Amino acid sequence: MEEAIINRYEVLMIGGSAGSLEVLLQVLPQLKEDLSLAVIIILHRKNAESQLAELLGDISPWSVKEAEEKEKILPGTVYIAPADYHLLIEKDKTFSLDYSEKINYSRPSIDASFETAAEAYGKAVIAILLSGANADGSAGLEKIKQAGGVTIAQNPEEASVSYMPQQAIDNLAVDYIAGTQQMIEIIHQFSAGKS
Repeated sequence: MEEAIINRYEVLMIGGSAGSLEVLLQVLPQLKEDLSLAVIIILHRKNAESQLAELLGDISPWSVKEAEEKEKILPGTVYIAPADYHLLIEKDKTFSLDYSEKINYSRPSIDASFETAAEAYGKAVIAILLSGANADGSAGLEKIKQAGGVTIAQNPEEASVSYMPQQAIDNLAVDYIAGTQQMIEIIHQFSAGKS
């Protein structure tokens, strides 16, 4: 019966803003290479930070790249939302880049990516909301929870800027409030069926 659990999750969504890069620098190197997940990262960032994919690629055992329009989402790859575009996930599990109005003062918007991931992947989503200074991500996290996915908020006491994960904790019953090391354990537990 345990076999039925293995590989139920297809995508790991990670959203964050100020202070979340530090967490990614700890989490990505520890991802097991054999996880059958795609990782999609949505960070509030300025155009100048164009070396993000290179920086994360240097520390990750996985392939890391900026997401591209109409690109098929594949396991074993870390995708990063391009600066100044909303990264939407289509029902056919491809990306769509959108330049519409900012959401929660942000483009890319974590909510937009999380909500479209919930629609495309349903209960096969694990989502983590990290450090940040605005409320982006809470509504999207709620959609993922409603779809049956796993929701994780960074422990506000560990977050560089606690507002974003605290908003999620205050406004919905997240499945886990986790420090960095615990996040890694949860990812491996759910994506491999065993820890």
